[in-house]
Parts: sequence; structure tokens; C-alpha cells
Amino acid sequence: MTIAHEEAVIDAAAVDAIFAEARTANSFAGEVSEEQAQAIYELTKFGPTAFNSQPLRVTYVRSDEARAKLVETLSPGNKAKTASAPLVAVLSYDTAWHEQWDKFLPVYSAPKAMYDANPEFTATTGNNNAHLQAGYFILAVRSLGFAAGPMTGADFAAIDAEFFPAGDQKSFLVVNIGQPGPDAFGEAKPKFAYEDVVRTV
Repeated sequence: MTIAHEEAVIDAAAVDAIFAEARTANSFAGEVSEEQAQAIYELTKFGPTAFNSQPLRVTYVRSDEARAKLVETLSPGNKAKTASAPLVAVLSYDTAWHEQWDKFLPVYSAPKAMYDANPEFTATTGNNNAHLQAGYFILAVRSLGFAAGPMTGADFAAIDAEFFPAGDQKSFLVVNIGQPGPDAFGEAKPKFAYEDVVRTV
């Protein structure tokens, strides 16, 4: 039992499943239903983003044809586990996320003008907040009892060309999802202590 277990408002089993005992899996088994795939997003969407912008877009890759094309874009060490995972998600951000302002923040539209005037700022904000949502996505996967295998070892330009040729989305992460398979976990890697990374000023 750690201080995190003692202070959390969720029970110790949930702390372990989502945080303390959760590990990145390198092999997968089982199935992920459409309902479970939807539930992952339904949890992810509640995490905060700037101006409630929610720029994350999720592409679930299920068909054999799409899976084969995705696997070809991955680094060698990521190919086999992605080919066999029950479900794979490509996470991207909507490059025109600010154009939906009337949907995500209709009561306060004044800030939209600064994004309209600055495409680079728009892209940075979309990218940053989608990465924030990617963290929520991984925690959502874990909260449903699955293991997640997030990967940045990929040719994301090739993924974009294959899956988002119109340029309306920019990918940044591939996530394998499923129950842990045989030898899914290597030796646990060390984590930094509180004293190593936190200071109070």
C-alpha cells in the first residue's frame, strides 16, 4: 500500500489496474468488442482540454487490409504485435479542430479569431491537446480491464498518406489494445521517485 492508494478516492484495486500495476503489453490476446471500443472513447472524452476543444481523433483499425497497411509503416519491433493485437487505434488530431467551435464551446467564441489568424498556433494547440487526450485514452483502456501498447515507432507521414490523404488529420500515436498475451510483460522498469522530479516553490 502506497500513499497513492491511501489518498485515492477510488479503491485500491482500481489504483492498481489503472496506475500502479498497469504495464505496457507487448503481446495480446482475446477480443475487443465494438461496445468496448466505444466505451474507451466515452471515458476519454471527459478529460479536460483547452477551451474544451477535444481535437483527438481515433481510427480503429480492424480490417485485414487496413491492418496490413498500418503494419508496413511501423518499426520492425512493432510489426508482429500490431498484426496480432485484437484492436489497434491510430490516434491523430483534427487539423481544423477550431472550425467546430460552435459545437465544443458555443457560449464563448471570441478566442476562435486568434486561431483563424495563426495556423501554426492552431496546429500546436491541436497537437498538444490531442496528446493530452491520448493519456486519457490509455487510462480508459486500462479502466476497462485491457492492456494498452502505445507506440511512437512508426512512419507517421506514411500513416497520414494512407489513412488521412486529405490532410484533415495528423497522426502521432498507435495503440495496441487487448488482454495481455503470453510473455506480455518484461521486467518492470524503474520509475522516478517523488523527490527526483517534484519541487515546491
